[in-house]
Amino acid sequence: MSSPLYELIYSVLREHIAGGRFPPGLVLGESTVARAFNASRIPAGAALKRLHREGLVSDFDGRGYLAGPQKHAEPIRLELAEAGFVLDPSIAAELGVRNRRGRIYPDVEHTVAACLSYGRFLLNESALAEHYRVSRTVAHEVLTRLERTGLVTQDVNQRWYAGPLTPALLREHYELRWLLEPAALGQVIGELDPVDLGAKLERAQTARDGRPPPRKLERLEHDLHVDIVLRCHNLKLRETIRRSQLPIIATHSAFEHSQSAADLQTMVSEHAAILESLVRGQRKRAMQQLEDHLRRSLEPNIKLLLRLGSVPEENRPPYLIPAATSAGRF
Repeated sequence: MSSPLYELIYSVLREHIAGGRFPPGLVLGESTVARAFNASRIPAGAALKRLHREGLVSDFDGRGYLAGPQKHAEPIRLELAEAGFVLDPSIAAELGVRNRRGRIYPDVEHTVAACLSYGRFLLNESALAEHYRVSRTVAHEVLTRLERTGLVTQDVNQRWYAGPLTPALLREHYELRWLLEPAALGQVIGELDPVDLGAKLERAQTARDGRPPPRKLERLEHDLHVDIVLRCHNLKLRETIRRSQLPIIATHSAFEHSQSAADLQTMVSEHAAILESLVRGQRKRAMQQLEDHLRRSLEPNIKLLLRLGSVPEENRPPYLIPAATSAGRF
């Protein structure tokens, strides 16, 4: 059961399809599969793509897949449980552990990333488990996953540390992003859903008015830099970009009271301009706009970083303990 979640989902679906448990033509979308496994859409989508490559499901006009290699005239829309989906008890138990980890991981990842700008922190594994009411095993797995993303490290005494995000590190992250994200964007432009692009563009245009809160700004960041850019086919490219994105996208929470309205509007307008180019199919223009946007964003963010004080207590959960850095910053 140590295999990635998408492989477990793939194996179970493959068994159901090959064994004839699903009716031919059953619609298998990321959302319905994710609900059946109580998982996120990312592993569900990866499992469906693998089934499609193997010819076990057929394409459904970009709206998911249909069970079986042939496209049927009458697609069947049912929740998987209604269509004969059954989980083996041992797999259900394994998914329970994975889902507990999966539910808390995004929150821990965001919280840690948002605190990096304030300095160096010790992550207490026991306090993490207690805070989320999970076992030490689940807490350890969450920290191990954070280590793989580069957000935390473990010292020789097996203690977990995060940060600090220094101006030099911020510059390196941005340099990687403006070199790699345009290339990743170029790989996926022809595959983007016009309806989804239109919705993203509308969100960006709406955010031009007023001062968007951090969560809304981070949603806009995800719309472009994650939902679009990280669709690229090169796994190594995707992983490298994500490692540099994580400490930066979450800075909106840290910089909430420091960012000027003008800077925010510039950022939102640049996102809208890139999305407009994508809607129009202007590949080279969108790639250049993305590079320009990331290059311009560096210096304002360095200035914001240098102005930050100590982390507000309401933003620091009990499992994050400020630790002195070599520069004496807490």
